[in-house]
Amino acid sequence: RLASLDPKSAAIGSPKNAELYKLEILLSSISDEEYNFTRFFLLGRTNRSRTGHDKTSIACSTYRDKPGALFSILSEFAFRKINLTKIESRPSKRVLGDYIFFIDMMGHREDAHVKEALAALVDKTSFIKVFGSYPAFREKTV
Repeated sequence: RLASLDPKSAAIGSPKNAELYKLEILLSSISDEEYNFTRFFLLGRTNRSRTGHDKTSIACSTYRDKPGALFSILSEFAFRKINLTKIESRPSKRVLGDYIFFIDMMGHREDAHVKEALAALVDKTSFIKVFGSYPAFREKTV
Protein backbone atom coordinates (compact mmCIF):
# COMPACT_ATOMS: atom_id res chain seq x y z
CA ARG A 1 0.00 0.00 0.00
CA LEU A 2 2.80 2.45 0.87
CA ALA A 3 4.35 2.01 -2.58
CA SER A 4 1.08 3.18 -4.14
CA LEU A 5 1.26 6.42 -2.13
CA ASP A 6 4.88 7.38 -2.88
CA PRO A 7 6.00 7.45 -6.54
CA LYS A 8 9.68 7.13 -5.47
CA SER A 9 9.14 3.85 -3.61
CA ALA A 10 8.83 0.23 -4.68
CA ALA A 11 7.59 -2.98 -3.12
CA ILE A 12 8.14 -6.69 -3.43
CA GLY A 13 4.88 -8.58 -3.48
CA SER A 14 2.52 -10.81 -5.38
CA PRO A 15 0.82 -9.94 -8.69
CA LYS A 16 -2.41 -9.82 -6.67
CA ASN A 17 -0.97 -6.95 -4.59
CA ALA A 18 0.03 -5.08 -7.76
CA GLU A 19 -3.51 -5.44 -9.06
CA LEU A 20 -5.09 -4.44 -5.76
CA TYR A 21 -3.01 -1.26 -5.39
CA LYS A 22 -2.79 -0.47 -9.13
CA LEU A 23 1.01 -0.81 -9.22
CA GLU A 24 3.18 -1.47 -12.24
CA ILE A 25 5.15 -4.73 -12.09
CA LEU A 26 8.74 -3.77 -12.88
CA LEU A 27 10.24 -7.25 -12.63
CA SER A 28 8.77 -10.66 -11.88
CA SER A 29 10.36 -13.94 -10.77
CA ILE A 30 13.13 -12.13 -8.90
CA SER A 31 14.37 -15.09 -6.86
CA ASP A 32 17.84 -16.36 -7.66
CA GLU A 33 16.95 -19.96 -6.83
CA GLU A 34 14.00 -21.94 -8.19
CA TYR A 35 12.95 -23.15 -4.74
CA ASN A 36 13.69 -19.91 -2.90
CA PHE A 37 10.85 -18.64 -0.71
CA THR A 38 10.64 -15.07 0.54
CA ARG A 39 9.08 -14.55 3.95
CA PHE A 40 6.73 -11.67 4.56
CA PHE A 41 5.38 -10.66 7.95
CA LEU A 42 2.31 -8.70 8.85
CA LEU A 43 2.76 -7.32 12.34
CA GLY A 44 -0.19 -6.40 14.51
CA ARG A 45 -1.17 -5.78 18.10
CA THR A 46 -3.49 -8.77 18.56
CA ASN A 47 -2.50 -12.39 19.09
CA ARG A 48 -3.51 -15.03 16.57
CA SER A 49 -5.54 -17.97 17.85
CA ARG A 50 -4.06 -21.46 17.79
CA THR A 51 -4.60 -23.48 14.62
CA GLY A 52 -2.91 -26.68 15.76
CA HIS A 53 -0.12 -26.18 13.20
CA ASP A 54 1.58 -22.97 14.32
CA LYS A 55 5.00 -21.36 14.47
CA THR A 56 6.33 -18.77 16.89
CA SER A 57 9.09 -16.26 16.09
CA ILE A 58 11.34 -14.61 18.68
CA ALA A 59 14.52 -12.55 18.94
CA CYS A 60 16.90 -12.80 21.88
CA SER A 61 20.45 -12.11 22.94
CA THR A 62 22.79 -13.80 25.40
CA TYR A 63 24.17 -11.92 28.39
CA ARG A 64 27.74 -12.17 27.12
CA ASP A 65 29.91 -13.93 24.61
CA LYS A 66 30.97 -17.08 26.44
CA PRO A 67 31.16 -20.80 25.67
CA GLY A 68 27.77 -22.45 26.00
CA ALA A 69 25.71 -19.23 26.04
CA LEU A 70 23.76 -20.11 22.91
CA PHE A 71 23.53 -23.76 23.97
CA SER A 72 21.93 -22.63 27.22
CA ILE A 73 19.17 -20.92 25.24
CA LEU A 74 18.67 -23.68 22.67
CA SER A 75 18.61 -26.43 25.29
CA GLU A 76 15.39 -25.00 26.73
CA PHE A 77 13.68 -25.89 23.47
CA ALA A 78 15.39 -29.29 23.15
CA PHE A 79 14.38 -30.32 26.69
CA ARG A 80 10.75 -29.64 25.75
CA LYS A 81 11.02 -31.31 22.33
CA ILE A 82 10.28 -28.06 20.48
CA ASN A 83 11.44 -28.19 16.87
CA LEU A 84 13.41 -25.10 15.85
CA THR A 85 12.89 -24.40 12.15
CA LYS A 86 15.18 -21.39 11.75
CA ILE A 87 18.06 -19.86 13.69
CA GLU A 88 19.71 -16.73 12.34
CA SER A 89 22.23 -14.42 13.98
CA ARG A 90 22.75 -10.75 13.28
CA PRO A 91 25.19 -8.31 14.88
CA SER A 92 23.44 -6.21 17.53
CA LYS A 93 25.44 -3.11 16.52
CA ARG A 94 25.77 -2.27 20.23
CA VAL A 95 29.04 -4.00 21.09
CA LEU A 96 31.48 -5.85 18.85
CA GLY A 97 30.80 -9.58 19.17
CA ASP A 98 27.25 -9.09 20.50
CA TYR A 99 24.59 -10.86 18.44
CA ILE A 100 20.82 -11.04 18.27
CA PHE A 101 19.42 -14.48 17.51
CA PHE A 102 16.21 -14.78 15.51
CA ILE A 103 14.52 -18.11 16.18
CA ASP A 104 11.44 -19.73 14.64
CA MET A 105 9.92 -22.73 16.35
CA MET A 106 7.00 -25.07 15.88
CA GLY A 107 4.19 -24.42 18.34
CA HIS A 108 2.03 -21.53 19.51
CA ARG A 109 3.20 -19.13 22.22
CA GLU A 110 0.20 -20.26 24.32
CA ASP A 111 1.09 -23.98 24.08
CA ALA A 112 2.26 -25.09 27.54
CA HIS A 113 5.68 -26.38 26.42
CA VAL A 114 6.42 -23.25 24.34
CA LYS A 115 5.23 -20.98 27.15
CA GLU A 116 7.56 -22.80 29.60
CA ALA A 117 10.56 -22.52 27.27
CA LEU A 118 9.99 -18.80 26.70
CA ALA A 119 9.64 -18.22 30.45
CA ALA A 120 12.93 -20.08 31.05
CA LEU A 121 14.71 -17.77 28.59
CA VAL A 122 13.97 -14.68 30.68
CA ASP A 123 16.81 -15.57 33.09
CA LYS A 124 19.17 -16.74 30.32
CA THR A 125 18.95 -13.79 27.93
CA SER A 126 19.76 -10.10 28.10
CA PHE A 127 16.52 -9.54 26.22
CA ILE A 128 13.80 -11.56 24.54
CA LYS A 129 11.12 -10.34 22.16
CA VAL A 130 8.29 -12.63 21.10
CA PHE A 131 7.12 -11.41 17.71
CA GLY A 132 4.13 -13.72 17.83
CA SER A 133 2.59 -16.97 16.69
CA TYR A 134 1.01 -17.64 13.33
CA PRO A 135 -0.19 -20.52 11.16
CA ALA A 136 2.78 -22.46 9.77
CA PHE A 137 3.16 -22.57 6.00
CA ARG A 138 2.05 -25.84 4.46
CA GLU A 139 3.41 -26.49 1.01
CA LYS A 140 0.69 -27.57 -1.36
CA THR A 141 1.32 -30.88 -3.06
CA VAL A 142 0.30 -31.51 -6.65
